[in-house]
Amino acid sequence: MAELSRLVVGIDLEPAYVERIREAFPDLEVVVCTEPAELPAALAGAQGLVTWRVPPEALAAATALRWVHFAGAGVDGVLSPALVERNLVVTNNSGVAAPNIAEHLLAMMLAFARGLPELMRYQVRHEWHHPSRRFELGGQTLGVVGLGDIGAELAWRAAALGMRVIGLRRRPGEPPRGVERVYPPEALHELLGESDHVAICLPLTPRTRHLFGPAEFRAMHRDAYLYNIGRGAIVDQEALIAALQAGEIAGAGLDVTDPEPLPPDSPLWDMPNVLITNHTSGGTPRYWERGIEVLLDNIGRFRRDEPLRNVVDQREGY
Repeated sequence: MAELSRLVVGIDLEPAYVERIREAFPDLEVVVCTEPAELPAALAGAQGLVTWRVPPEALAAATALRWVHFAGAGVDGVLSPALVERNLVVTNNSGVAAPNIAEHLLAMMLAFARGLPELMRYQVRHEWHHPSRRFELGGQTLGVVGLGDIGAELAWRAAALGMRVIGLRRRPGEPPRGVERVYPPEALHELLGESDHVAICLPLTPRTRHLFGPAEFRAMHRDAYLYNIGRGAIVDQEALIAALQAGEIAGAGLDVTDPEPLPPDSPLWDMPNVLITNHTSGGTPRYWERGIEVLLDNIGRFRRDEPLRNVVDQREGY
């Protein structure tokens, strides 16, 4: 049995959830420490840490630390070289926000289908007009680039609306629910050419940085829409702006940009065929309702020397 006698919760977790940890593991010392300056001292003798990020000084002081659980899903900004060098077990909350992010993506798709961005501009101006373009999602093809938790949640929801869903992922295997066909990474352009809507559901890694550039936008059809809820740097933003200005694609729904916040002078703000939602797709009142189950499960698994859920491949970056 792996020792886990002291767990530091370095986030502002609701007291009810902290109490659930203590009730489930009465012999586990649970220390709540939300002040960064106090974290190094709190980590003395602690084998586990729940956090958004690990400050260098805290990591250096945590000599007994064996496991870090990140409260978020993306780890591109928190996997420091010093942390990777320690060779600790690192897990995250991947999948916890997948249902609401999938709904957010569908909301953007439906908004374009019903002309809502244009109608909302008319409403602000107190003008009564019909939108210039409307269509139905049913019968159209959605290409999901990245069939992890978010991509899988999106796929079956889109299929329920009558969409044909195809996807792309690195590892072979059975298609997730609602997915008609799975393409390997080298067939990205083939997937793009078939899709009326392309949803980027990838983490940011060295492999995925600027995965979408001029060639990818040329591979899409002119009436296709791009959506990004992964990380802004997965898309070459200048190339996206050029593609939108040239009419190479019909529009874009962007929850993430590069950089963030998006500068006020970015042309994207004023484009009528662009939806910007300011990195809000992950927000949900049910986040820790699901997240606490992952954390409790992993505490038990760690103590039983069983494989943990959501283990991060620190070399690959996700």
